[in-house]
Amino acid sequence: MSDCASQCGMASRDLSIFSWNINGIRSAAKKGFGEWLAQEAPDVLGVQEVRALKEQMPTEVAEPVGYTSHFVAATRKGYSGVGLYSKKDAIFQEISLGKDEFDDEGRLQSMKWGELLIVNGYFPNGSGKNRDNGRVPYKLEFYDKLRELLAPEIANNRPVLVMGDWNTAHMPVDLARPKQNRKTSGFLPEECESLDMWVQAGWVDTFRHFNKEEGNYTWWSQRFGVREKNIGWRIDMILASPAALPYVKSAQIHPQIMGSDHCPISVQVDSSILG
Repeated sequence: MSDCASQCGMASRDLSIFSWNINGIRSAAKKGFGEWLAQEAPDVLGVQEVRALKEQMPTEVAEPVGYTSHFVAATRKGYSGVGLYSKKDAIFQEISLGKDEFDDEGRLQSMKWGELLIVNGYFPNGSGKNRDNGRVPYKLEFYDKLRELLAPEIANNRPVLVMGDWNTAHMPVDLARPKQNRKTSGFLPEECESLDMWVQAGWVDTFRHFNKEEGNYTWWSQRFGVREKNIGWRIDMILASPAALPYVKSAQIHPQIMGSDHCPISVQVDSSILG
């Protein structure tokens, strides 16, 4: 067992790392989020679209038994927000992209656990107030700035996982109706090309590394019958740096878990990644 694994109290086993856009933590708490967390018991969970300050949350989801938690909220009340839960002590940080217009929306945080850096992000939607694509430039700049910020981690061969709701289906296989949505934010050519730039920089989509099949989605419209018919989008992803990928043993989507318009996603990672 590595020194860090021993210090962190980890037996030599796989670590379960989950990501889930819970679409409002107070709403999710009423739909069984706390019970799911206690039953699933992931080693790390990143949540997105928290939409509450920590003091506004029920205690069982703000500070669950057995976890250390860290939340980053938007300046605007009831909007955006991300949170991380870790079974063991970790170093938590808010991530700045160097512009108030990005940082004020409470979309990024990180945790350092041994040698592993985990970034949790709620990436912007490109849709504007009038259901146009007015926020696409903001979204693409957000993607670019985070990728540039993490470039030294790639250059220095460090293990990093970037997880969250990316708000983009990367390939036609990643949504049920690609032809009908080519002009919709979330599948615009420029958005997909921006994700291409992550891949070109060395990042690997962990789910697609193991599974190339269609029909695997993480978000469904709340319109009646859409989820039952599996008319969805795969917009939640966990990307691994080249140094992290060899430790990733599997990646999964969990569509059977309800409580949000998104479902959780996860990776199983060899604990030796901690160093």
